[in-house]
Amino acid sequence: MNINKRQKYFLLLKIPELSETSTIFQGDLILSLIQNKRDDELKLLIAYGSQGKFFHLKEFSDALEKLDVKTMLVKDTDFSDGFPSKRPQEWFGTNKKFKNLIHEFAPDAVFIDRQSHFGIDVIKAKIPLFVLLRGHYWSEIEWAKETLYKEPVMRSVISLRKKIAEKCFSDATAILPICKYLEDVVKIHHPQQSTFPFLEGINAERWHEVTANKLKHPCVGLLQGADWWGKSKEMLILKKVMQELPDVNFYWVGDGVYREKIIDELGVYENFHWLGHLQYPEKVREYLSEIDIYALVSGMDLAPLTLKEAQLMKKPVIATNAGGIPEMMDHEKTGFLVEEGDPKDLIEKISTLLDDEELASKMGNTGREFVINNFSWDVIAKRFLEYAKNKLDSS
Repeated sequence: MNINKRQKYFLLLKIPELSETSTIFQGDLILSLIQNKRDDELKLLIAYGSQGKFFHLKEFSDALEKLDVKTMLVKDTDFSDGFPSKRPQEWFGTNKKFKNLIHEFAPDAVFIDRQSHFGIDVIKAKIPLFVLLRGHYWSEIEWAKETLYKEPVMRSVISLRKKIAEKCFSDATAILPICKYLEDVVKIHHPQQSTFPFLEGINAERWHEVTANKLKHPCVGLLQGADWWGKSKEMLILKKVMQELPDVNFYWVGDGVYREKIIDELGVYENFHWLGHLQYPEKVREYLSEIDIYALVSGMDLAPLTLKEAQLMKKPVIATNAGGIPEMMDHEKTGFLVEEGDPKDLIEKISTLLDDEELASKMGNTGREFVINNFSWDVIAKRFLEYAKNKLDSS
C-alpha cells in the first residue's frame, strides 16, 4: 500500500473515526506511512525546453536526489504543446499525456526552464510552479520585433508567445532569475511576484585541462552565441583591438543568426579565426585548455555559463561590465571587467595578462576556487531546496 502526501491528506479528511472492526485497515495504514518515508520528501518534476539544457538540468536533478528529493526530468513538448509551436499536429491536441504524467508522478511542485504550454497546464492543474528565467525576456522580445520578426505574421506569433509567458510569470509560485541583476528586472514587470535568484550551477569535475595543440599563440578565446544583436554587436569593438594587437590571435567559437554580419566585419583581419560550433563538452574543454585568455565581449549577458567554465579551466578572464556578468567573476582577482564600447580598456587588459604570466596564472587558479565555492550544483541545489520548502510550506 503506497500512499503519497496528497493521498494521506485526503485519507485524513475522509476516513471516519475508526471502529474496532477497522483496526486491520488502521494498522495497514500506519505501517504504510512508516515504511514509505520517502513519500514525506519533496517530489519535483523538472521540465526542460531545448535539448541543450538537458545536460545542465540533469546535474541539478542529480544534486537534488542527493538531498533526498525525488525528481523526474522530462522534455516539456513531449507532454504539452500547442499553437504557435513548430509542430502543427500539436496545435489542436489534448493534454492527455500531461495529465497522465501528473497522475503517475504526483509532483509536489514543478520546475520549468522556459515559459510554454507546459507551464500553463501546470497552472491549470493548480500545482506549485517555479519558473526559471535565463534571459532578459522583455528586452529580447523588443529586439526580436525590431530585427528578425518585422513581418505581421511573425509579430502575431511573438504576441501569442508573450501572452503565454506572462501567464506563467504572473501565476507561478515564484520566478527564478539566474542572477540578481535579472531579479531587479523581473520586479519592474512583476513587482508583486515572489523571486529568488537561481544561480545556475556547474560540475567542476567535468572541467579539467586536456591535451590540445591546434591554436596559434598568444591567443584570446571567445565562446559566445550570436542570436541577439543586443549582445553580439559589442563584438565589433574587436576591430580596433585586433588592429592594435596584430600579433595576438582571436578565436571565436559560436554561431547564430548574426554570424555572417560579424564575420563580414571581423573576418578581414588575419588574426581573427572563426571555429564555428564545437561539440559540448569534449571539444569545448579542448578549446578552453588551449587558449591563453578567455574574453566575453557582450553588450548584455546575465549568467554566462562559458564564463564559469573558463574559470574552472584556470583561465584568466576578461568580460564586459554588463548585466549579471560581474556576479559571475571576481574583478581583479579572477580577471578583469572592462567597460562596454571601450576597445582601449580591452586592449590594456589583454596586454597586462599576456605580459604578466604570474598574474595570469594566479587569476586562473583563483577563478577555479571562486566557481567551485559559489556555483557547484550541490551549493545551488541546497539553496533552492531550502527556498522551495519554505515557499511551499507558506502557500
